[in-house]
Amino acid sequence: MLSNRLPPHAEINALSRVVESLRQEGVAILDLTESNPTRVGIAYPHDLLSGLGAERALRYEPDPLGMPSARHAVRDDFARRGIIVDPASIVLAASTSEAYTWIFKLLCDPGTSVLVPQPSYPLFEHLTRLESVRLVPYNLRYHGRWEIDFESVTAAPPDTKVVLLVSPNNPTGSYVSRREAVLLADVCRERGWAIVADEVFADYPVEAQDPPTEIARDAPVLSFTLGGASKSLGLPQVKVAWMLVSGPQHLRDEALTGLELIADTFLSVGTPVQIALPDLFARAGVVRHAIQDRLRRNIQCAREITRRYPSCDLLSVEGGWSAVIRVPAVRGEDALVLDLVRREHVLVHPGYFFDFPHEAFFVVSLLPPEDVFADALDRALRLASA
Repeated sequence: MLSNRLPPHAEINALSRVVESLRQEGVAILDLTESNPTRVGIAYPHDLLSGLGAERALRYEPDPLGMPSARHAVRDDFARRGIIVDPASIVLAASTSEAYTWIFKLLCDPGTSVLVPQPSYPLFEHLTRLESVRLVPYNLRYHGRWEIDFESVTAAPPDTKVVLLVSPNNPTGSYVSRREAVLLADVCRERGWAIVADEVFADYPVEAQDPPTEIARDAPVLSFTLGGASKSLGLPQVKVAWMLVSGPQHLRDEALTGLELIADTFLSVGTPVQIALPDLFARAGVVRHAIQDRLRRNIQCAREITRRYPSCDLLSVEGGWSAVIRVPAVRGEDALVLDLVRREHVLVHPGYFFDFPHEAFFVVSLLPPEDVFADALDRALRLASA
């Protein structure tokens, strides 16, 4: 009965089963996979969401691309980072995941190839399959920092229409450099590809100095830059994201016309959050700063702990909310993470979850409270080094 667009979903993996069993027994799990900032002790202003109850929200007057006041608020937030944009080129969606699906609807026929970085977040596998487009990976290689392997980019199938960038990438924490952005734009111009630049973590540099943002905005091809409240404001529950459409005027206008039709079909962004958005941008900076402080403290802690275990290596973390640690590959990642949660009650992501090219890697969130992070990471690396 179900379509073949639906990704495999029935089988719960062994790690999830063990974690659920331990929690049912009342065992406290030290969770180094936590990516929800509202669950890690970050202090939020108690009335931050009060604007969602504005009386104006009772009147429903939908605008497919987003209410002008909300789009202007996004424009002003770009200006906070020194980036001048036209609010007429901004489109609101309920999430960046939804923005991806709209872009695939706009540009891709069923079966069209889309280039996706690897390693990267596994959500892309689901998003592309649900839209009946073909995911084709291009590689990120680690040579002191993660860099795009352009041989794998230029080997893309002839039917490729879109290349996805994530900067900083999840989980590698690597920004697309200015040099890489120029090289990629040249390839896209030659082949007629569009660029989708996911910059949801752009506000969170960790060890990078002056990291590039808006890497797609000046590209000479049709481009889409994505951001959202989930990361930028630390508010995953308010469900609003945005895309900036850039590129040659005729392509940009054509894309915005198509996106208006798609957005009008769904009208997914709620009125209350659009009305509240200017106030949320104005007030949520304190949350963003608290998250940034947590990230930097935990990465410093991670470096100190990793030095105690010479067989482990904390890879470069330029930005984002995750860190990658290379651990001895004396046994498979699956067995290692299962042993870790059973014996030490510490949960990490194995590298294969993100399609790392070989074993063995731990991927850990930098969001947990500092005492929890330090205890859990020390336990994890001690077991991995044993």
